[in-house]
Amino acid sequence: MSAELPEFYFRVRDNGATVFRVDTENRQRRIEMSEIAVVNIRNGQIRPHGDHELSADELEVINDWMEERTAVLSTREIDDIYRAIDYLNLTTHWAQTRAEEDQLDEVTDALLLAMHDLRTVLVRKKADRLLKDD
Repeated sequence: MSAELPEFYFRVRDNGATVFRVDTENRQRRIEMSEIAVVNIRNGQIRPHGDHELSADELEVINDWMEERTAVLSTREIDDIYRAIDYLNLTTHWAQTRAEEDQLDEVTDALLLAMHDLRTVLVRKKADRLLKDD
């Protein structure tokens, strides 16, 4: 652990974070965290906690964190899609080489519906892009 703690701590939530100011400048040298804001990265909303008024420096740190977090989530999302492609390939291999009949009976309808839904969306989106380019 580094000797110096950051000035702010972001407790990640589903759609943002709770922001805390970190303080070690007290008599006991204990770490104290004071909640200062709640952030929603989906709609860009920053709500101060209680009566706390956010300073320009605090807003700048929060906005920087929101930009970084959005980039991280975007990268993770694309990585998840590539992982899904791998899972589809692994599932195909499993169905072709190792799956028992009862296992196939259990998953076939759900897989077919999910793949049909995905194919429908992908074909429609591709057609929209092709028409847009014309």
